[in-house]
Amino acid sequence: MTAGTRWADGVSIKKPKEVSAPKYVEYLMEWIETQLDNESIFPQKLGVPFPPNFQDVVKTIFKRLFRVYAHIYHSHFQMIMSLKEEAHLNTCFKHYVLFTWVSHI
Repeated sequence: MTAGTRWADGVSIKKPKEVSAPKYVEYLMEWIETQLDNESIFPQKLGVPFPPNFQDVVKTIFKRLFRVYAHIYHSHFQMIMSLKEEAHLNTCFKHYVLFTWVSHI
């Protein structure tokens, strides 16, 4: 993620602002954790229905995670290969893609 990477969560950062790739990932992981911990989005009790916007929230999570994968492959794959970790990265990405495909996300 180079110049042009912008972040807004609509709550604490309402207007998109330029951030570095590490900051984007930090904001993203904090935002995802907040979404997962929000019982109105991800109910913890049996019988509690998911909200009408559940799929939209999940799609946004996965769209933003895809940006991180794209950045890693585009900007860091040579380093990943030098560490001989490309099989691990590819397996993680394969699971990500298959889950989104099977789940129709």
